[in-house]
Amino acid sequence: MRETEPTEDIDQPLRDRLKAHPRPALLWGVVLCALLLLEGPTYLDGLFGAISYVLALFPGSPGAEAFASASALCSDLPHLLSRELIPNRGYYDGSAWQGTFLGLEPKYAWLIRFLLVYAYVAVLLAWLWYGYVLFRRHYRAADWTPTDDVIDRLRSHYWGLFGLAVVVFFVTMAVFAPVVGPTTAEENIQGPYSHEMQYFNEDTETVETITIGEANLGSASRGSGDSNVGIWSYDDFGRFHPVGTLVSGKDLFTFLAFGARVSLFIGLGSMAIAGFIATTLALVTAYYKGVTDLIVVLTSDSVQAMPALLLVILATVVFKNHWIAEIYNGAMLFILLFALIRWPGLWRAVRGPALQVGEQEWVDAAKSYGQRPTVIMRKHMAPYILGYLLVYASLTLGGVIISVSALSFLGLGITAPTPEWGRAINIGQQYIASQSWHISLIPGILITLVVTGFNALSDGIRDAIDPQSEGAEGGATGAAAGGGGG
Repeated sequence: MRETEPTEDIDQPLRDRLKAHPRPALLWGVVLCALLLLEGPTYLDGLFGAISYVLALFPGSPGAEAFASASALCSDLPHLLSRELIPNRGYYDGSAWQGTFLGLEPKYAWLIRFLLVYAYVAVLLAWLWYGYVLFRRHYRAADWTPTDDVIDRLRSHYWGLFGLAVVVFFVTMAVFAPVVGPTTAEENIQGPYSHEMQYFNEDTETVETITIGEANLGSASRGSGDSNVGIWSYDDFGRFHPVGTLVSGKDLFTFLAFGARVSLFIGLGSMAIAGFIATTLALVTAYYKGVTDLIVVLTSDSVQAMPALLLVILATVVFKNHWIAEIYNGAMLFILLFALIRWPGLWRAVRGPALQVGEQEWVDAAKSYGQRPTVIMRKHMAPYILGYLLVYASLTLGGVIISVSALSFLGLGITAPTPEWGRAINIGQQYIASQSWHISLIPGILITLVVTGFNALSDGIRDAIDPQSEGAEGGATGAAAGGGGG
């Protein structure tokens, strides 16, 4: 039951309901703005950087340099979780740590910043959920919608909640990679010889300066006891490494954090394109049927008949020197390739629900009123298949992450120096039985955990949409529950 009725007329637009009872929405909006402003420079840096990167792909495009400058300016602005506010790099002068947050050991300073990042994300997500509760309580016209039951079932689906927690952990690592890592990608991966650091030389008892690259050479993990910086340990220059270093001496955690960005970018990008193609074709075939459906079926069968892995490998070799392969060191090429080979599976997953929805009386009524086919498909059919699309897209996304990692492991994936989890496994495979086992094992565990998380989340969403499914596809009622309501 509502605590407060928003208006006397439940058919009033949302704008009027907000005007009639503005206090809860205003308070929620103010707090949300405050939470976003705490990390505002981070969001703006990512936004402007992405825009400048896209504009730079097209020679002569105006504004690329301006957005790049704006991105650099935002990266220098202070924010709550900045590395400058909670530094973890310093040196021990024999009596105390210098340069770290509150003089703490680097591992504790890093851990504080790491935990604060996830605490911030938890608070932000909790506040967004509270906003949805406020909307249901004060501003939504209907007391109940099918979406309420879907959400309630998902909240009691522990396997799905486990998957959601893993996905949130993974996405947070990707989004806040510059903060959660003990160092930055610019220093650790891309230009280690262009940056310097200070360390305390115990032999001379003086503070000396060395390039990051030179320090990395002395911190390499290569299997032997005298050449290994393992999990939760320091190197000879006082730098803390949560999960050890690579064979090049670069910090493995930073490599994995920025590698999560690559996996997320390819996975979400390919699923967005494949999902758009699958949804469009499912709606078109469900509306027109007949020859149109037959053509799409034959096209889908032809694509699925191709050996996907060989097709991706062949395309990688053919387009190796193409400008598309230069975007994000090959990430855009993989997005297009995986979208091409994955859309038939998504289309087949939503084709059945789309055909069932296309036979409903409200679709016939819309046709009789003379509505255009595009309007009917967008307003009266699409909302009822989006639930199934979300289920199968999240399930397929895990497969994309595995495929990208496998290609990088084979040396055909994302090119250096861009970090990618599969390449880390490839780098450390010869040390798996040595003291440097962490190089391959930690990325392998992460890949397994993330893929399991996406699969668990898709199971939870499927069971929430259609509780009678028991692992199988549900009917149009389940699809309607997943797409309807608001």
